[in-house]
Amino acid sequence: MSKIPDNVVYSEENGYNANVLAYATSVGAPAIKMDNVIDWKNKGVRNVNKEFETKFNELKVQYEELMLEYEWNEIVYNAKFSFEPVIGEIYHLYLGKDGANFLSLIDPASWNKEHIGSFKLNSNKKWIHLDSKDDNFF
Repeated sequence: MSKIPDNVVYSEENGYNANVLAYATSVGAPAIKMDNVIDWKNKGVRNVNKEFETKFNELKVQYEELMLEYEWNEIVYNAKFSFEPVIGEIYHLYLGKDGANFLSLIDPASWNKEHIGSFKLNSNKKWIHLDSKDDNFF
């Protein structure tokens, strides 16, 4: 029948083509091992999840800082004051006897009022809180 031994790769169409095949063709060839794709995927998922978690935590901190700025601005803009604040000047927020907040130019060391915080008005009309120790006011 066939004069070619069983361990030789030969076909009528391609001839002797063992050297171009993507798989082993003899007993002495190295074993074919499947790559462990599951470990690669798991590592990738862990790395990506860690990156997402880090970015989420950064955004969470930024959001909390933004909300704190918003709350302070809300308090200052709702306080009583009868003057037009000047950009770049420092103003002080106090609690009045009637329980309402009021804004003043007078320094807390100059009188005996309950000082809530000191603020500076920036060019965007946003109040910048200068007393970081008072951030626990809320």
